Amino acid sequence: MTAFTVRVPDETASKLDMLAEKLDRSRAYVAAQAIEEFVAREAWQLRDIEAGLAEADRGAFASDAEMAAVVRKYVKPAG
Repeated sequence: MTAFTVRVPDETASKLDMLAEKLDRSRAYVAAQAIEEFVAREAWQLRDIEAGLAEADRGAFASDAEMAAVVRKYVKPAG
């Protein structure tokens, strides 16, 4: 396990301490959990963005008919 120092605003540190106390956990535990969740979420988003860009680079776009079907699914005809 790697240890490092992170600087946060005093208000954030106070909120972190409050959460740690309410959860009966250490400040380090709560901070580590927050970092792990952030890293997992960002990694997931970046993977999906990169996959979408790769599809676009291959020219894998929806056809006009596919787009029309999606629009018809969510938009009621005027009348």
